[in-house]
Amino acid sequence: MSNTPMAASPLTRAVLEIDEYVSGLGWDQPARLFALVDTAQLRAQEPSLAAQLGLEDEPEAAGLTPIEQEEIPADSPLDEFLATIAWPDAVTGCALTVERLMLPPSAEAEVPQGLSEKKLARWVAEHPDRQEVRMTVAVLRDGARESALRLREKDSPTEVLTGPDLVPGLAQALSATFED
Repeated sequence: MSNTPMAASPLTRAVLEIDEYVSGLGWDQPARLFALVDTAQLRAQEPSLAAQLGLEDEPEAAGLTPIEQEEIPADSPLDEFLATIAWPDAVTGCALTVERLMLPPSAEAEVPQGLSEKKLARWVAEHPDRQEVRMTVAVLRDGARESALRLREKDSPTEVLTGPDLVPGLAQALSATFED
């Protein structure tokens, strides 16, 4: 957690910690899913796991610990995969990192109509103004949200944009994993 600001909320710190971890793995990574658990509860209820995660010496301050889940199946569309998730009560929230290509708003008028999803993806991939972006989105059971965006061309911890509403569709999909 070396680059995470201490003044940030626990959710923002968790998102930045995940972003830093995934950025250390490099680009062109698969989507990654994380459970977010209350660090103090984890230390109290699962001391051996807390020790394995290096949390036994952490200060008792409130915080969230991200725990990476099993790999997301590559052959499953992300929205369909998320619809299959149900979290146990011990999980306070969840987070997802995913890499995508995005276009600036000025390119919206250029998008050809009637393209299949595959052809649209190819069109975006070939567009000269495309940007590669890594999105880390987290939600809590109580509805709190946070996101971090990192552009490949500005791949630096000081160039990570954060905010609760940067990727609202993905945040909503993650929130749905907590609904009954």
